[in-house]
Amino acid sequence: MSDMPRPDERSDARERALYLLYEAHSKGIAPNDAIALQVLEPDELTVLLVTGVGEHRERLDTAIGARAKGWTLERMPVLDLNVLRLGAYELAERPEVPVAVVLDEAVELAKRFSTDDSGRFVNGVLSALADDLRE
Repeated sequence: MSDMPRPDERSDARERALYLLYEAHSKGIAPNDAIALQVLEPDELTVLLVTGVGEHRERLDTAIGARAKGWTLERMPVLDLNVLRLGAYELAERPEVPVAVVLDEAVELAKRFSTDDSGRFVNGVLSALADDLRE
C-alpha cells in the first residue's frame, strides 16, 4: 500500500485549503498565519496548497487577471478567486497532477461553495491558464 493520499483525501485537502484561504482573506492575514491559528495542524497537502498559494499569490493573481476577461480580481467573489488561486497554483507548481484533475476539482469546489455561474467561470479561466502555466 502506498503513502499517496487517495483521490477523496486529496479532494478533502483542497476543500480544507479553500477554507483556510477564505479565512485568511476574511481576517486580512497571510495564508500561513491562518494555518498557524488552527487548533489541529492541517494535513500535509492542505499545508502545501495554502502555503504555495500564499508564496506565489502575486504571480497567480497576475495570471488569473490576464485570463479573467471582463473581471477584475477585486470584483470576483472571494470564493471564486481562491478556487482560481488553488487551481492556478496546482497548474503551475504541481505538474504531477493532471490538468483534467485540477480543472474538475476546482469546478467542483466552485459549484459547491459559490454561485450558480462559478463552475463555468472557474472552468473557463483555468482552461485558459492551463496553456499559460503548463509546459
